[in-house]
Amino acid sequence: MTATDEARRLALVAAAAAADKKAHEITVLDVSDQLVITDCFVIASAPNERQIGAVVDNVEEKMREAGTKPVRREGAREGRWVLLDFVDVVVHVQHTEERSFYGLERLWKDCPRIEFEDTSTETEAES
Repeated sequence: MTATDEARRLALVAAAAAADKKAHEITVLDVSDQLVITDCFVIASAPNERQIGAVVDNVEEKMREAGTKPVRREGAREGRWVLLDFVDVVVHVQHTEERSFYGLERLWKDCPRIEFEDTSTETEAES
């Protein structure tokens, strides 16, 4: 089983929103074969708590515009690892150190990646 088209679309909306706020190492994974509770993970990192907050806020805004809102938001108070649960898509925004330590990509290495092209850097270069 693979992620639904809608889950893939929303995951890419979340990834683009993270990229808009300069998140690093954005990865989109199809975890539907491994988990029954969600289809996709979006993993992104930022170097400080303030930027993590900006990424999270933008992801929530763009996902709301795409027609969904999180059913759960965890870690916002600490600001080093925020999880946004949109049911079919779970977004992890981690401090760079937490990302390195926990290695979610290593844990889910058997899951296929969904291609995401970060166009935010191309747009800046063209301006």
